Amino acid sequence: MPTDFRTLFSDERLCAIFPPERTNDFFEALLGDSDDGAYDIRLKFMHEHNGLFDFEFQLHQRPGRCLACNLTYGLPQVFARHPVINAKGVARDIATALGKDPERANWDIGSTREYSAALHAVPFTVTLS
Repeated sequence: MPTDFRTLFSDERLCAIFPPERTNDFFEALLGDSDDGAYDIRLKFMHEHNGLFDFEFQLHQRPGRCLACNLTYGLPQVFARHPVINAKGVARDIATALGKDPERANWDIGSTREYSAALHAVPFTVTLS
């Protein structure tokens, strides 16, 4: 029977892999104050195809803030390197959830997508070598 990845990567599991408080930690490190952040970051499973696991770091606009004003298009490079985001650790946790060796987890971050003024996303793909 094929694995139901949507069930495996439930909101609860993804919150354990990428806790909501990491957003405030990110803005604290980046801007010096978590209250200055324009969005909340949530990890979302999108789909699996031939061993590629596509996720997104979804950026949900905070009330009274502006996503478009916050240069979300530069985030892929920031997310790839920032220790609070910890892309490598997220990929390893995803591999562990799949029952795979976390040492074999590879990841890639794509270009920012704009779904609406209140929702942008940074694609995050995990492969297991």
